[in-house]
Amino acid sequence: MSGVRTTKQRAEEDSLLSESELDGVMNGNGKLHSPSKSRAVIESSENIFLFYPNLIGYSRIILAVASLYYMPLHPRTCSLLYSISCLLDALDGVAARHFNQATRFGAVLDMVTDRCTTTCLLVFLSSAWPRWSLVFQGLISLDLASHYMHMYATLVMGGKGESHKKVDEGRSYLLNLYYSNNKVLFLFCTFNEVFFIALYLLSFSSPTLSPSLLAPVSNAPGSAQPGNPSHPSPSTLFASPYSAGALELARANKMDSFWPWVIAGCSFPVMAGKQIINVVQLVKASRWLAEGDREARRSRVKKVR
Repeated sequence: MSGVRTTKQRAEEDSLLSESELDGVMNGNGKLHSPSKSRAVIESSENIFLFYPNLIGYSRIILAVASLYYMPLHPRTCSLLYSISCLLDALDGVAARHFNQATRFGAVLDMVTDRCTTTCLLVFLSSAWPRWSLVFQGLISLDLASHYMHMYATLVMGGKGESHKKVDEGRSYLLNLYYSNNKVLFLFCTFNEVFFIALYLLSFSSPTLSPSLLAPVSNAPGSAQPGNPSHPSPSTLFASPYSAGALELARANKMDSFWPWVIAGCSFPVMAGKQIINVVQLVKASRWLAEGDREARRSRVKKVR
């Protein structure tokens, strides 16, 4: 019995290895690479959730949650934690290739973490800049819709082993360049986040985008009631210190706006390009799914005939 069991185990290992060779090995960013020449034995007892790239992914989530905790009133701490979480996005791919621990779970974890962290930041910006909330809501919708549509189209139309980062050049040259070149991918993703971080910092400094951050008029008439100042403390203005008005007043003029404006101006073109890529991704995925629907309808018609 032991000999039979060993043969069966070897057959399962060979099957897994051959599937890996057909599918390729996905790094933490989802890109496909050729498997290592040294065929390591894949043990059925190994814990995928404790692979080094996935541990890095968990640390990204912890840092992101911590940054959300500090986000309302502590811009420097929040920006530091959020930036480290984003930069670790590149490290998990390096770890996956180095330790030969690329997994589909890790690739999906990486993408979901990216979508969630960016969405959380944009939700805060919608509350910090209410006049621009429709723009931020549109960016959230575009980001989620384009990536979900692209992922679903890849799974349905691409077949087994396809990665959402493997885009044929004939289907879209722009998406092929974006996903196949790690430097291009890192550049767009990094500067996209940098732009939103700069807007976040501006909510603590700049009176240009939000009139409520402007200094009060100096010649405003004072109160005739003794002991009642013309500009009372926030605790006397707002019933709750966590209300939108109280938090905005607490953020007002908390830091200088020069460098956030510089960073926002430098990163804006790349951020705008990232949104164009999202639109292209959404359109291409929609057309790919429509092609599949047409083929399915033709097949059903032929069967009826």
